[in-house]
Amino acid sequence: MISSGKIGIIAGNGQFPILVARSARKMGLKVIAVGFPDETREELSQFVDEMHWVKLGQLNKLIKIFKKARVTDAVMAGGVTKTKLFSKIRPDWRAIRLLSKLDANRDDAILRAVAAELESEGIKIQPSTLFLESILASPGIMTRRKPNKRERADIEYGWKLSKEVGKLDIGQCLVVKEKAVLAVEGIDGTDATILRGGKLGKGGAIVIKTSKPIQDLRFDVPAVGPNTIQTMIEAGASVLVLEAGKTIMFDREEMIRLANKNKISIVAISKDVEKEPVKKKTDKGKLIQEGLVDATTTFASEVTTPEPDTPSISAAAPGKKIKVAVIGVGYLGKYHAEKYSRIENADLIGVIDIV
Repeated sequence: MISSGKIGIIAGNGQFPILVARSARKMGLKVIAVGFPDETREELSQFVDEMHWVKLGQLNKLIKIFKKARVTDAVMAGGVTKTKLFSKIRPDWRAIRLLSKLDANRDDAILRAVAAELESEGIKIQPSTLFLESILASPGIMTRRKPNKRERADIEYGWKLSKEVGKLDIGQCLVVKEKAVLAVEGIDGTDATILRGGKLGKGGAIVIKTSKPIQDLRFDVPAVGPNTIQTMIEAGASVLVLEAGKTIMFDREEMIRLANKNKISIVAISKDVEKEPVKKKTDKGKLIQEGLVDATTTFASEVTTPEPDTPSISAAAPGKKIKVAVIGVGYLGKYHAEKYSRIENADLIGVIDIV
């Protein structure tokens, strides 16, 4: 996909730009990064071939840096503290012209406009997860503790509302409890939203983090990490709900360790949860207890029951076990092996990988 042998990184805050840079260099690409003072980590310079610095809003300077380095592909990795957009931004003539054409200063609208401006100069913006698809959340329950009946009802309720809020391009995080909205993410960000909701909920709140229906995965992909769990601990929240395949999980193992230690449940659901064909109502609690073999059907208001001739763990005859095996000993292999080992009518006969 990257034919020039170079990749540009527009680097925001956090560890994401460093992960992207390291993965790109492992693939033999030359990395040219542009960062922002007080946002981008200075250590990023250790993992790139060229490091440049611009102030927030210096769009023309950023484009000139990439064109001088003959960069034709770039990624936007890491965010920018949104409150600084009102105090630290110093737009040049190009940024002012771009912003003047927008109807509102919404995240996606601004980023799409910046991407279009770059592409007009021959710099194509690639998906931010181009080199790191392995750190996207996988469907299922990742922790020892599973959501209880009340929490599952809140998840269904909050999931639908989160998508409606996303349509308005407001935020990616919603906090609910007992089918009441406690907090909606604004410009203050996810952590502040969790703390606001946790304070109102007084324990047991559900944190839902999803992509927007209009989400452009070239930038602003929802992301969580150990700090998210630490914030949930402080807020007294009990369940973290993510969108599978569209949410970045930094330090996944540390997240799960912290969650298990503090009895927090982490659940990842497919975006297709509400698009499943309806055939027959199924006991959702039972599906949860069986290990969430199919996360996309677990929290739908009505889920699909397999046809009689469709192989299924849950369709095994009483007293009989279905033999299963897992291919791959990586994170997902371990994850599925653990799930199958807990299902009473599944006989896990082995885990296989290539050596």
